[in-house]
Amino acid sequence: MQLSGKVALVTGGSGDIGGTIARRLGAAGAHVIVTYIGQAQAAAETASDVEAAGGTAGALQLDQRDPAAIEACIAAIAADPGQLDILVNNAAWNIGIPFPQLDDLTSDIWDRVLETNLRAPFLLARAAATLLKADGGGHIVNISSAGGIAPGSSSIAYSSSKAGLNHLTRCLAVAMAPEVAVNCVAPGLVEDTRMAKRLPDAVSAGARRQAVLGRVGEVEDIAEQVMTYVTSTSITGQVMVVDGGMPGVMR
Repeated sequence: MQLSGKVALVTGGSGDIGGTIARRLGAAGAHVIVTYIGQAQAAAETASDVEAAGGTAGALQLDQRDPAAIEACIAAIAADPGQLDILVNNAAWNIGIPFPQLDDLTSDIWDRVLETNLRAPFLLARAAATLLKADGGGHIVNISSAGGIAPGSSSIAYSSSKAGLNHLTRCLAVAMAPEVAVNCVAPGLVEDTRMAKRLPDAVSAGARRQAVLGRVGEVEDIAEQVMTYVTSTSITGQVMVVDGGMPGVMR
């Protein structure tokens, strides 16, 4: 299999998108480690699904707002299984606050969004750099959002965090070359996910209306784009939008 002998860490693997990515990587032969913060049962189910399909998997609790917890997570992986080839920065947090409601976007909410969605991927990449650079090099895939390209998402904080993640992808691609390729998938609305359910109704309706394919993003397409990145040898610093084709982010 394409990823046989590889180890992949998928943050937020207890969620809808992260779980689908983890299952896809496991199906390709990777040993998959998923992180969770409060959804232990969902993370265990993701790992169980990978194993039921013939793969191997485990789960680690991680509060990625805590820098010490990030260091401990990577140290645990360095101890067992002793390697890391793929890091998928998928875990994120959002809350539905329409853009005009500036007073509702408090400094505490801003900090929680930015610490979870932007600072943590940097800290995870930094902590994992030595492991990812070993054995010929590895891959980082950041899961961003179309809201980081055009101003429309669950909140200004969320869009700002994902815009930062898009550019962090490019910066890390430079910083970690040539051993590590760093790329990004930027989904738009993905139906029936916890993230989608926190979007303001107007944002969701607008995404459905604008998608030129007549449908919005699918979790399976996101997972397949991750696979494309982690099996490539000449792609880095790229952001691929998966949203059914919304003209506002075709740039």
